[in-house]
Amino acid sequence: MAIFSVYVVNKAGGLIYQLDHYAPRSDTEKTFSFPLDLVLRPHDERVVVAFGQRDGIRVGHAVLAINGAEVNGRFTADGKDVLEFLGNAANYPVSIRFGRHRLSSNEKLMLASMFHSLFAIGSQLSPEVGSSGIEMLETDTFKLHCFQTLTGIKFMVLADPRQTGIDALLRKIYEIYSDFALKNPFYSLEMPIRCELFDQNLKLALEVAEKAGPFGPGS
Repeated sequence: MAIFSVYVVNKAGGLIYQLDHYAPRSDTEKTFSFPLDLVLRPHDERVVVAFGQRDGIRVGHAVLAINGAEVNGRFTADGKDVLEFLGNAANYPVSIRFGRHRLSSNEKLMLASMFHSLFAIGSQLSPEVGSSGIEMLETDTFKLHCFQTLTGIKFMVLADPRQTGIDALLRKIYEIYSDFALKNPFYSLEMPIRCELFDQNLKLALEVAEKAGPFGPGS
């Protein structure tokens, strides 16, 4: 069981804090001969597998590195177009590392804003007046849990579907936010949270939750 990440979204839908706590390793590195037996396509400024799953390499996985050097979107470390480089037989054999694309800061901001809108839509669609909105989204690989405070701040936790104690964790995160962000004289409401004590206590709370430990008085 694991907790993958934490997001804090202000009442306007802006992402003010994000922590990647644990990321499952899905990278696969293989050495290929020419011609490449995978079909690659450009997608959202990166090169992804469009056809030809094999040996842990999945459709949708992005090219992350070539010959041990990290790629920069659609370009190699030395500025060459990835598709052109891999289309040249002179560059083979070549080692390619594939894996899930890492979200950029801008992508995280956009997704947080989108969830804020979905939360509002969920509240409006409810047949009952005063619905709290979306509290949980479930997939086969993770669950997204959301707790909104009375002031409109949303705390979101992405965790393994089998992870327990998330409701208590969300309220613990709210407590940490109140103690180490709101009481910080240098912190401005609705602005990004950059408080070292908030970071430290949040990480400690995530470790306790992963071990299924209780949040007792003073914890």
